[in-house]
Amino acid sequence: MAKRRRLTAPDAAEIEALDEGFAAKPSVNPFDNSQNNAPPIAKVSAETAKLRGMAAVTDRVEMARDKADANKWRDAEGAGQAVHQIQLEDIDRDYLRRDRMQVDEDELQELIASIRTNGLRSPVEVVALDEGRYGLVSGFRRLEAFARLNRSEDGFDAIPAFLRQGTDSADAYVSMIEENELRANLTPYERGRIAVLVTGQGVFASVEEAVDTLFAAASKAKRSKVRSFAAVHEGLGDLLRFPNAMSEKAGLKLAAALRTGGQGALRKALGSAQPDSDRAEWRVVEAALADLDATPKDKARGGRPRQVTRLKARTLAGGGDLSAEVSPSAVRIDLKGRSLDTQSVDALLQLIEMHLQSDT
Repeated sequence: MAKRRRLTAPDAAEIEALDEGFAAKPSVNPFDNSQNNAPPIAKVSAETAKLRGMAAVTDRVEMARDKADANKWRDAEGAGQAVHQIQLEDIDRDYLRRDRMQVDEDELQELIASIRTNGLRSPVEVVALDEGRYGLVSGFRRLEAFARLNRSEDGFDAIPAFLRQGTDSADAYVSMIEENELRANLTPYERGRIAVLVTGQGVFASVEEAVDTLFAAASKAKRSKVRSFAAVHEGLGDLLRFPNAMSEKAGLKLAAALRTGGQGALRKALGSAQPDSDRAEWRVVEAALADLDATPKDKARGGRPRQVTRLKARTLAGGGDLSAEVSPSAVRIDLKGRSLDTQSVDALLQLIEMHLQSDT
């Protein structure tokens, strides 16, 4: 029978030696980084877990940022503040009747040089039309500068543009005029002329409404002057050769003569003259005004010259609407929603001609 060994309790020194031995062994917790001698696989597992946690947080931050950016883009696009690159060939520059009658060539050349050197600082404004087309609202000179550069240089086949959403004709004209007034003031005659043109297109019911809407930011006195130049365009616009050179004082004097019944005499004078400069044209006008001043006034006559009169549209049985506008010097007949061949149109013109001849 084997002899049993008697167990004795360790003394304090032995217990201290055992504690030091356990402390020297690797940690069994793979995520405990307090010891530098942990097994390599434990370190890799711990680091991978930490990286996954950090990546998840980073992904959430990026997703939140992308969502915020997307919302900002949608808001900007809805407000017409997002810039798009639009091909020049897709833009209809005649979408609106332009308020500016002529472009100063020297100023245009300066703009071309600036765009060539510094790029376009302010995008044009467009509205979306059908079939991938766009209508120009503002930026006619900038578009013309790009078109000229595109003829001889690369990189100008598309132009930066703000895409205005849901812009009707009235808003589009307001945007065009505001932009031109800020960049380069329209002439007094151009302001009156555009009010008459957009009224003739049916955008506004009257010239007065057009002036009040298009020039809402202007003072009451300035809107009154615009209406005076509108009267000049209505009464004499088809005969004036240099209307943009007319000063504000001269235009107001001419409008006053038209209101007191001088339209016939002024039209006769301008129709029989062929001035080759603005000064020569104004001499013709002044001579006619002098004759009017020498003629006794007919107090029964007064008020502004007759405006463009829009006749009520007629709905045709075969489809389409027929309407007409009458001004002191022209008649415009408009057929919408129905197409005619050239022979039919020629036959209609012959009927009108026969009717006019029978009245003479």
